[in-house]
Amino acid sequence: MSGTRPGMPPGPDGATSAQMLTTLVRLRDALAQTSLPLDLPEVEERRTQRVELVDQLEDYVLPRLVQLDAPLLAVVGGSTGAGKSTLVNSLVGTQVTTPGVLRPTTRSPVLVHSTGDAEWFGQDRILPGLERTQRPTNDPGALQLVASSVLPPGLAVLDAPDVDSVEESNRVLAAELLAAADLWLFVTTAARYADQVPWDYLRRAADRSAAVAIVLDRTPPAAVAEVSSHLARMLTARGLRDSPLFVVREGHVDADGLLPPEDVVEIKNWLAALAADSGARGRVVRQTLEGTIRVLARSSHQVADAATEQVAIRGRLLRDVEQSYADALLAIDRGCADGTLLRGEVLARWQEFVGTGEFFKGLEAKVGWLRDRLGNAVRGKPQQAGRVSVAVESGLHTLILENAEDAAERAANAWHGVPAGRRLLEDGGQDLGRASRDFRGRADRAVRDWQQGVMDLVRSEGAGKRTTARFLAYGVNGLGVALMVVVFASTAGLTGAEVGIAGGSALLGQKLLEAVFGDQAVRRLAQRAREDLAERVQVLLAEEQRRFTDRIDTLEISAESPELIRELARRVDDLRFAQKSAESAGTGHAVGFHEATPLTDFSREQDRGQG
Repeated sequence: MSGTRPGMPPGPDGATSAQMLTTLVRLRDALAQTSLPLDLPEVEERRTQRVELVDQLEDYVLPRLVQLDAPLLAVVGGSTGAGKSTLVNSLVGTQVTTPGVLRPTTRSPVLVHSTGDAEWFGQDRILPGLERTQRPTNDPGALQLVASSVLPPGLAVLDAPDVDSVEESNRVLAAELLAAADLWLFVTTAARYADQVPWDYLRRAADRSAAVAIVLDRTPPAAVAEVSSHLARMLTARGLRDSPLFVVREGHVDADGLLPPEDVVEIKNWLAALAADSGARGRVVRQTLEGTIRVLARSSHQVADAATEQVAIRGRLLRDVEQSYADALLAIDRGCADGTLLRGEVLARWQEFVGTGEFFKGLEAKVGWLRDRLGNAVRGKPQQAGRVSVAVESGLHTLILENAEDAAERAANAWHGVPAGRRLLEDGGQDLGRASRDFRGRADRAVRDWQQGVMDLVRSEGAGKRTTARFLAYGVNGLGVALMVVVFASTAGLTGAEVGIAGGSALLGQKLLEAVFGDQAVRRLAQRAREDLAERVQVLLAEEQRRFTDRIDTLEISAESPELIRELARRVDDLRFAQKSAESAGTGHAVGFHEATPLTDFSREQDRGQG
């Protein structure tokens, strides 16, 4: 078997097993990297399911696939006070695990193995997430290994915490250990056998066809027939009809805390016979492994569906934010182009700059005369130009701030209508429904920088005209504020035939600029100034929008993850079916996945042998 993994035979079936292992490793990685951070209906269940799937792959499925011939691991689990530790000690014949006197028991789990089987339970083998130790410890993250000459080769017994422990960490660990079992030795009592929590675990074991044997412990002799009969009916009703049932009568323990040997001899002999029969042991392993993989693939689709919902809600939340800020950007663009800013304070300061209201009369008929009068009017009025600039700055700043506030409010309201979005708002650590605290200052700087850019455009365009009379008459500031006025009405479709105040203001500014630079240059300057303003506003709003989008981006929701999980889960099923088809055709038994219940068959064989 050189070149093959332990437990993986060569040939076509060995290749199928290798493909299964590779696919399951990839599925483990895909599940581990899948995030379900958004609060959606049933998401908590899916989060737990995802973690359990990853743990089961790492703790049991992958190590067991690599080592199919490793000793059978029987995990002893059950309710609080069922006598699990006492049973383990009694089976081994010495105290290897300490029964808990106080609840909850916080000691680490104990794995007892045959002396010659120690190599199978190293750190890189089954349950690799638990540190190995040879000494008793209270660390629940450690696994105490105990070698025993009494336990037969091929069998290991693990004493697990209570499945119904009041300590959550104990319950989580118990579930993890039971998921790593080839065989679950479920211990209950005459007083606790109908408790709901253990039956939830048993139902899950039945769903994945796990091998389960039942130990009815601490049963009064007079109640054996009645309780065992009722328990058998419950097992049948829950899909565990074929699980062997052992009864341990209520009795006293000796000074070492051990049950009388005759009370546990039936269980001990059954486990020893199972360990000695490699065929039966292999069937138990394969039955549990196949059922686990089957359920694992099915459950992976559920996690993928949950991940798909995460992607969908993420997209919705992003679209809500993008739409809110796109609307704000559009509103600012309209406000800067439709003449809105050429009213109120801006209009008043502009009129002071160019003269009196007489300039707005008969514009078309007196354009030439107005141009000359305008030159005379603005000459020597740098102070009035500065006032226009300040008015423009104030009006533009207000326009940007109001729309940023509106966008934040719309986006926050949209998120608040979705539970996942509402949680993001609560966890944001700031009031996302308002513009940032420093937005006012950033907007003010952006407007001033844009105005300075407008002046630089004028200065650069007039580099060769600075000594001309008209350039000197108007000055950089005068030409700059005129260009701002033109920008604020340049896309509104206003013409000289319109007599509206905004149109008249823009026309006067345009004529003033054309007198210095010509009409082609004016159009070019207005376009560049308009684009510069749009870019600056876009940067401002993009920074505001990132307050929302960063909350989503940090969640690391992958759009590719759901389909990758589905693809790998389908591949797992394909390999399972291919393996079964190969077995049916008689080509071999690589992994040997079977739907049979070998424990019952094995128990019947043992009964016949004893008979």
